Amino acid sequence: MMELVAMHVDSYGSGAPLLLIHGWGMHGGMWGGVAERMAEYFSVLAVDLPGHGFSVGRDLSRHSGDVGINPDLLMDNIVDQLSEQFSGPLSVCGWSLGGQVALRWALRYPQQINRLVLVASTPCFVRRPGWDCAMAAETLAEFAAALQQDYAQTLRRFLALQVRGSERERELLASLRGALMNRGEPDLGALQAGLEILRDCDLRGELPGITQPALVVCGERDTLTPPQASHYLAGQLLAARLVEIKGAAHAPFLSHLDEFMKHLVSFLHE
Repeated sequence: MMELVAMHVDSYGSGAPLLLIHGWGMHGGMWGGVAERMAEYFSVLAVDLPGHGFSVGRDLSRHSGDVGINPDLLMDNIVDQLSEQFSGPLSVCGWSLGGQVALRWALRYPQQINRLVLVASTPCFVRRPGWDCAMAAETLAEFAAALQQDYAQTLRRFLALQVRGSERERELLASLRGALMNRGEPDLGALQAGLEILRDCDLRGELPGITQPALVVCGERDTLTPPQASHYLAGQLLAARLVEIKGAAHAPFLSHLDEFMKHLVSFLHE
């Protein structure tokens, strides 16, 4: 059995719960501006996923003693832990990999999720036959190999990809780099597990089974999860609306906070 150890959570405000889930290699502190402003309306919870931020050392993504567990089970283990710690019902906002976690949670425990906000997210991160709006598998494999050699440098490279093409790109990259390590370095095993999830998980066939209202937010200039993936995602979900933010790349809630907030508040207040 997996030992249940609580993940670190930053809490803001009061009211109906809104949980924020960060992306690969990041931590809950990346949501700072969103969390503080949403606290005017909600009880905002920004979680550090296992092996990230202040949850380093709380490796909840694997069963004790498991070796070579497949990425689907890795994802399910993370979702099971979130379900245990945040019993709901609540609204969930996930960024990038956090969006995939939110989708799986909505499928696995639909009664716990009221509304979904999916930011720069995709149902399938890697290119497959008939699915071109994604990262090449070879590129992700290069990231995984580089992670073994110098994972701090690999994370910095990943940050640069997230802001590439965005308005205020240089300023945004400096902000991301400053925030990334202010909770220490993420766990290498958690980073590797996250890349395995991104490589193998494909939720396209399951999207019509998600019935919660969803807001899909993408950046016009996103090269990691291209806008076409968000268009597909919104089209396959039963009750979704799409917002494409002009001039934004992979982190629209950082580069275009006011516009992001306008859409988020409107959606969650419906």
